[in-house]
Order: sequence, then C-alpha cells, then structure tokens
Amino acid sequence: MALKNYTSSVPAERSISFIEQKLIQHGAKSIIKQYDANKQISSLFFIITVDGVDLPFKLPARIAECEKILLGMLSSRVRSETRKKIPAQAVRTTWKILADAVESQMAMIELGNVKITEVFLSYLWNAKTNQTAFEALEQKGFKALLPAGEK
Repeated sequence: MALKNYTSSVPAERSISFIEQKLIQHGAKSIIKQYDANKQISSLFFIITVDGVDLPFKLPARIAECEKILLGMLSSRVRSETRKKIPAQAVRTTWKILADAVESQMAMIELGNVKITEVFLSYLWNAKTNQTAFEALEQKGFKALLPAGEK
C-alpha cells in the first residue's frame, strides 16, 4: 500500500494554514488549534454558522496512526536514521492529506453537490461529552443510525 503524500515535504504549518483559509472562505468565524503532549497541533476546532446556529466542529489529525502506517511501509533493512525521521514525516503527511481532503470537499460544496454540514457532520463537536458526532455514534456501535427495531 502506498499512502498518499507519504513523502510530502510540505511543512505541517503550511497545510494547516491552507485548511484555515479554506474554512474561512466557507464561513468559519472562529478557529482554535489544539496541541498534544508533543506540542504538535492535534486538531482544529472551528465554528460555522448554519441557518443562524453556530455549529462547533473538531477536525482531528491522527498523527500516531499515520506514523504506524509509515513504519509499516519500511523495509526490515531500513537505516536507523530513516526510522528516526518517521515521526516528523507523519506530521507532514497527516496534515497534507487533511489539506487535500478539505480542498476536495470544499470544491464539492462550491459545485453545489453537498452542503458544508454534510461534509463536516461527523466532526460536529459536543463539548459536554467531549466527542465528535462520529465518536458518539461509534461508542454506541452505530445503532442510532439503524431504523427503529433493527439491530
């Protein structure tokens, strides 16, 4: 498997800035960066007003998962110097993929194929539960998506 942008040299800051600009162009009125223990940006929180309602969203960057994939792509004979570069590469790759995804989705919005709420619905943030809509549904085994009476 070849991961998209697995050799990206685009700094994460540039990809994040690109995402922020796309969000602003499409109505984001607030954007907040969340940092992890390694002082890396781990998610973007943003608010978009839809039909007069401010909706909060959380766009996560799952860098650890990307790092696992990149490590799995390495040959068993890889040099230790290459292995040491993987954490920084995972940051660049994760944010570049997210930037590409946001750009594609925003193009779909501009075409009128989808609404912004359709694109980001799974990232809708509930501050009380500290979960996205996807995380809440996942926790319940996605049962809330099924018609009443189905398991």
